[in-house]
Amino acid sequence: MREVREWTAPVRKFVKRHRDPESVQTIRSAAAATIAYVIALRLSPEPAPLTAPLTALLVVQVTLYSTLTTGVRRVNAVVAGVIVAILFSLLVGLTWWSLGLLILASLIVGHLVRVHEFVPEVAISAMLVLGVTSVGDVAWERILETLIGAVVGLSFNLLLAPPVWVEEAGESIEELARRVRQLMLRLGEQASGQTAHRKAVARLHEARRLDHDISEVDADLRQAEDSLRLNPRVREGLLHRVVLRTGLDTLEICTVVLRVLARTFTDLAKEHEPDPLFSRETGAVVERLLSEISDAVVSFAVLVTASVSESAESAEDRLIAALRQAAATRDRLGRLLLEEIRKDARQWQLYGSLLAEADRILDEMDTEHRTHRLMEELDRHTREQRERMPRITRTRDRLRLPGRLRRNRRRTAGRSR
Repeated sequence: MREVREWTAPVRKFVKRHRDPESVQTIRSAAAATIAYVIALRLSPEPAPLTAPLTALLVVQVTLYSTLTTGVRRVNAVVAGVIVAILFSLLVGLTWWSLGLLILASLIVGHLVRVHEFVPEVAISAMLVLGVTSVGDVAWERILETLIGAVVGLSFNLLLAPPVWVEEAGESIEELARRVRQLMLRLGEQASGQTAHRKAVARLHEARRLDHDISEVDADLRQAEDSLRLNPRVREGLLHRVVLRTGLDTLEICTVVLRVLARTFTDLAKEHEPDPLFSRETGAVVERLLSEISDAVVSFAVLVTASVSESAESAEDRLIAALRQAAATRDRLGRLLLEEIRKDARQWQLYGSLLAEADRILDEMDTEHRTHRLMEELDRHTREQRERMPRITRTRDRLRLPGRLRRNRRRTAGRSR
């Protein structure tokens, strides 16, 4: 069995590498650009209609949602630039000062038509069209080629639905949870032994570096959220997005609290050096508490990624058990720290901060708190959708109304019997 795994390891690595966003983007963009060029050769009078593959190359994105939004903005940008060029060619022609005015007007028009990142494309299209002698013919040819490229790019993702990047986002979230767990375990080792101040400072810098990890996971999650929007292969896209996003928000709060916890340990190390941070019994309880909290963090991450994780069936049970055990250990630690404060009250603020930070992490991962947060987010998304698209919402409610009336009639008939 081990030999089979070693033999298939390169194959699994190859498949995983070629499912990453960069590889998929490269293959899909190259194919769409080639198809757009072949179609443009037949429909456009230009001998080399490179605008079509260029547009397809820029329109095709990793997700269907970004492809649709990018394609519309791209077409708007090119058409707006061509119109501006036609107007300038009829009025002033091409001179050094008209070129400056053309660029200024194109950028202003780009902001007015809300093409966002394609604002420079408005000016580029206008300059390319204005620089050609037969402006009218070139303008319509450029619009035609742009439409061909945009249609090919859009249909490419409509016919060949892009992959859903939830699995990659789930792996990133779980990897972040494991990093948080490793840092908590190292902090626990500090608590149970004699720790130099410089080592505590190193742990504090390590906790601060988790902010960079959060930004990377957030980028993966944004890509996963886009892949769920308007994807025909996904039914509960909103639910998946809310579950992953709220899960990452909770982990982000945990990392912030962990950074504060590392700061507390640094201050304790500075005050107690060269003595240990805690007594032997208290240090052992602190190490045990951080170990239990770290296990709960990993179980929470597995629970959040339940749709993409095979080991998520018992994640909620493990999370509840870990939180219950950590809460009991926290109560024991509170009694021990109270005894130490009675003996020496100089460190009562740091001890109280330690308990408050542990409570905050446990509260954030509480299952009831998470359920309440999920319901709030779902209600907020539904309310925003109703406010943003009232007509579509009313139409959908009207379509659902006959079914509701039939159910109500059945209930009324059943009661009358």
